[in-house]
Amino acid sequence: MISTKNLIGHINDVPREWVFEYYLNLREKLCGQDVKILSVFNSKDSVPSMFIYFDTSSNEYKFKDFSSGYQGDHIQLVLHLFNLSVRWKATYKIINDYSEYLKTHKRFDKVEIKFHSKYQVSDYQIRSWNNLDAKYWTNFGISSNTLKKYNVHPLEFFTMSKEEDGKAYTITSNKHYTYGYFREDGELFKIYMPKNKDKKFIKVQNYIQGMDQLTYDSDYLIILSSLKDLMSFEELGISNIEKIAPDSENSVIQESIINDLKEKYKKIVVMFDNDEPGIKSMQVYNNKYDLNFINLNLSKDLSDSVLEFGIDKVKNELFPLLKHTVK
Repeated sequence: MISTKNLIGHINDVPREWVFEYYLNLREKLCGQDVKILSVFNSKDSVPSMFIYFDTSSNEYKFKDFSSGYQGDHIQLVLHLFNLSVRWKATYKIINDYSEYLKTHKRFDKVEIKFHSKYQVSDYQIRSWNNLDAKYWTNFGISSNTLKKYNVHPLEFFTMSKEEDGKAYTITSNKHYTYGYFREDGELFKIYMPKNKDKKFIKVQNYIQGMDQLTYDSDYLIILSSLKDLMSFEELGISNIEKIAPDSENSVIQESIINDLKEKYKKIVVMFDNDEPGIKSMQVYNNKYDLNFINLNLSKDLSDSVLEFGIDKVKNELFPLLKHTVK
């Protein structure tokens, strides 16, 4: 008699939590919490940059790896882990591996998913600029006028709050080098803490940085990797080009927005970080939207290039690349 006990016929028969726990060797059962680990795609990762999180919109676990730029569901995890070319190959591997797993395990003990509240910014206070702030931003060539134009303000403190199991929890931070990024209407959309090695950004809401400042009077638009890079670019004094930046290199701007911007500019180019994740992200824009990209081979990103080489050197290196790309 042929036993059908361990025959798995469909990917839906494999618990998604098992895929993450098994292939990532997680030490804890996934039950709705978020997990932060060292990147499995980057052996040089010294600070955990890979997140396994429960996506409440789809009611399933997903991952996002800031070190490599990879993100997605359990199938995409296996696809990237084993350098597979298409999803069906990853699906096939998962089914086979889970079938083998069941030969030595009676079953996979799946824990009931419980919603875990997440901390959200509940309060903050803007303070006056000081000498520490001035020294930090001028290192990247960014002036007070540019900070004012893009609504960047130093914060005296901010508070994170959540409620769970009928209890209220709050965390307040009042460290130096804490900045709020604001929309033109005064809404806070991000907190930036450049000296915090564990978490430099706290996202408050979705926002394409620089959109409020667009006048649509220029011929060209450049998409940069961050607001800091955008502001450093502003200081280069390159005319006839406007600039925006997504939430992060890994957040691809929606197709409808790109198509609308294509109607307003002669050409759109992309310039992200000069590393593997940045180059991969630029290639995504090239493949998806047919946008040319610039690889400035100086420091990791534009603002760090200004820090290391100065504005004049960066401008002299960048201008020919930019001129060639917008032809």
